[in-house]
Amino acid sequence: MGSKAHLNQVIASHLVEIRAEETPDKVVYIFERGELGEDRCSYGSMYENSNRIARLLLDNGIGKGDNFAVYMRNYPEFIYSLLAATTIGAVMVPVDPRYRGDRLKFLLNNCQAKAVVTMDESLDMIEEVAGDVPSLKLVTAAYREEHGIPVSPKHPVLNEVLDKGSWERVDQMIMDVRHPMQIIYTSGTTGDPKGVLIRNNRTGLFNILNSLVWKYQKSDVLYNGLSLTHGNAQAVTLFPALSMGIQAVFSPRFTKSRIWDICRKYGCTSFSLLGGMMAGIYNEPEKPDDADNPVKIVISAGTPVTIWEDFEKRYNVKILEWYGSVEGGFAYKPLDRGPIGSFGKPVPGVMEFKVVDEEDAEVPAGTTGELICRLTKGDTRVDYLGLPDASKEKTKGGWLRTGDMVHRDGEGWYYFDFRKGTELRRAGDFIQPEYVETVIGKHPDVSEVCVYGVPATSGAPGESDLVAAVSPLEGKAIDPASLFGYFTTSLEPNFIPSYLQVMEEIPKTVTEKALSRVLKEAFERNEGSIYRQADYR
Repeated sequence: MGSKAHLNQVIASHLVEIRAEETPDKVVYIFERGELGEDRCSYGSMYENSNRIARLLLDNGIGKGDNFAVYMRNYPEFIYSLLAATTIGAVMVPVDPRYRGDRLKFLLNNCQAKAVVTMDESLDMIEEVAGDVPSLKLVTAAYREEHGIPVSPKHPVLNEVLDKGSWERVDQMIMDVRHPMQIIYTSGTTGDPKGVLIRNNRTGLFNILNSLVWKYQKSDVLYNGLSLTHGNAQAVTLFPALSMGIQAVFSPRFTKSRIWDICRKYGCTSFSLLGGMMAGIYNEPEKPDDADNPVKIVISAGTPVTIWEDFEKRYNVKILEWYGSVEGGFAYKPLDRGPIGSFGKPVPGVMEFKVVDEEDAEVPAGTTGELICRLTKGDTRVDYLGLPDASKEKTKGGWLRTGDMVHRDGEGWYYFDFRKGTELRRAGDFIQPEYVETVIGKHPDVSEVCVYGVPATSGAPGESDLVAAVSPLEGKAIDPASLFGYFTTSLEPNFIPSYLQVMEEIPKTVTEKALSRVLKEAFERNEGSIYRQADYR
């Protein structure tokens, strides 16, 4: 590969090429698949395989500035595709593999994808919409023997591309750290997702976060079951491991029932999750070996305050709480510092926070308002794909408008209250769905829960009736009478759901947030098993 003096380690593919020459056999990523085995990715294999995909893209007319989608669960091909993008200056668009139909078609058209890299299990979903995506020139899929799903002969089989012994190698084509690397879409919990442009230099920011916040050591082994299509798994796990040369283990999808066994098997010392996932893990039946695991730190965003300390004690871990979004904004609560329930403070000298009312006036401590933030150095900006007006509005006045309603205490610790526009009011009380969800999640038959509001049958303006959407634990069933009885003894009257919506599984975003919008649409169509509290009094 020759001299690497011209390469810049801030650019991911440059870093991998340098490391592939220095320590080609160093395994960085392990993609576990349970009883089906695992895939190991060394610096050498990542360099070789990403270069093969870079050549495939170039040979199909996809190069600098072109967008291509990666539509798969957590597999090695995701990493290879990302590195191929930074090699040739194409822009990778990670797409949540749970998207289907119109939602998938919207994203592919919105980013004008010229190619899709996918897996055998997802190829049917791509073929269903491909005819309605005019920009699409190439679809390539990999297969897994255990799936037994053949790849259509009209598409290049990715396995054959990666198995090539020789190909026309691709030199690094991008030296600019400001060049776009990815377009990561927002979750779209309340509307169409927006594509956020991520530049190569974001990897440098990830390194800073690691040194200031995560503070991983060379002896650490990381685990993540969150989708790599979202910024969390990339910021907390993927890029820190790549830069430090420490091992990171990924599962194809989040698994609350196997997470501790996976961590024991691989000796994982830290894993990342989101608050709703933590409640799901905590709701699993207690086991005598819960505390017998190698995990030291759980990096969490949105830990329910009602289970925070019990979770730490039960599993013998410490929770490092943080706050952030793909558009920007960052805060964290260091271990053993600050009050339980706070997501922390902004990093001193890096970011400034304010809590403001609708007129942008700063509110006093203890008062809920919108969190706005800005970098202490340089411009605070957001680049939404194809939405210049929305980009400007998001950073109006030089401050990022987070849309999160928070408050701070007298010591400057910040607390999340609710997402702007999602607050619920009932008989004059403001209801926090997270509180109700935590109580319901303690019921022995409940696996997952999402509480949302529908217009109150009373007709009172601005008021809501509560709906509790629940899914049962494996081997259990939801008995509406039992659950409504539990609500009566466990919740204040105004907090008791008026309706129970029983689902096999709660639909979620890529960040494992429940899609209340989808649940509400199903409720309005009277789909599924819906029960009224009034019928069980």
